[in-house]
Amino acid sequence: MFPAAAGAVGILHTVLWAQSIKPTMKAIVIHEYGGPEVLKYEDVPQPEPKEDQLLIRVIAAGVNPVDGMIRSGMFAKDGSRAFPIILGGDVAGVVEKIGSKITKFKAGDPVFAYVSLDNSGGYAQYALVTEREAALKPKSLSYVEAAAVPIVALTAWQALVDTAKLSAGQTVLIHGGSGGVGSFAIQIAKARGAKVIATASTTNQELLKQLGADVLIDYTKQKFEDVAKDVDVVLDSVGKDTLERSYGVLNKGGFIVTLVARMNQAQLDNRAIRGVSLSVEPNSDELAEIRKLIDEKKIKVVVSQTFPLSEARKAQEQAATGHTRGKIVLKIADEPK
Repeated sequence: MFPAAAGAVGILHTVLWAQSIKPTMKAIVIHEYGGPEVLKYEDVPQPEPKEDQLLIRVIAAGVNPVDGMIRSGMFAKDGSRAFPIILGGDVAGVVEKIGSKITKFKAGDPVFAYVSLDNSGGYAQYALVTEREAALKPKSLSYVEAAAVPIVALTAWQALVDTAKLSAGQTVLIHGGSGGVGSFAIQIAKARGAKVIATASTTNQELLKQLGADVLIDYTKQKFEDVAKDVDVVLDSVGKDTLERSYGVLNKGGFIVTLVARMNQAQLDNRAIRGVSLSVEPNSDELAEIRKLIDEKKIKVVVSQTFPLSEARKAQEQAATGHTRGKIVLKIADEPK
């Protein structure tokens, strides 16, 4: 072969080889259901957005108890996801690329989002979201703080505003007021003009006060039903005995929302109260409402701990204890300047 021809063939091979290599990213992946030990820190292909998706360069990702539930196989019966699975439903980051049908965002936009189970998860350097799952990041928050918001804030909003229709002058009892959902629920309820009774352990009583709760209950020292009476709304994130004892504190016509259990219909019927078991849904409009309250300083975000992506196992183990103040966040990249 002539030298020039050989050179051209070599260049062509180099180009084809380069085109065949897909970009990769670091991610926490599970290849089977199980305990925290199934979380693997690996190189995986970087996802490519479809026409209705945004590709987010993730700066931080929130850690939620539900992540551990998914990892353990609690929701495996629906069979909707194939391994390998990237966990994580909360992200904050920068739009890297947009699909052809995206109209609300552009590359470079700072966003926070609830990553649905249909897409690649947030425990990664890049994640895919749709327009209905994302909103512009609150300007007053760092990316780490913003990553602590979507799922828990949307859960609190959909429980109190959409479902229970909480209004000014009503009284709400919030169980687990120092946790991820509870800390947002207290502040959303106060922003709507409600009186807030909140429960937490002894060490978290001061946090309840800082969040704006009107009546503080230390559940290790007193029964909440001895303090909370004639309540309009109950938000339950504990379940079991706490839920059973909560029916009795409601006014006739009152409303109870549980995030972790099934309703006792007999209790509802006997007491002439209403109730639902809630599953949160992505909602970009509601994220925008929450962003507004944050930037107006009506909601503060509580981040208790941060971990690097490679230590997601430690983060999940801590989240599983159920004794986390606010949220745990994985810091995946440096904050953009």
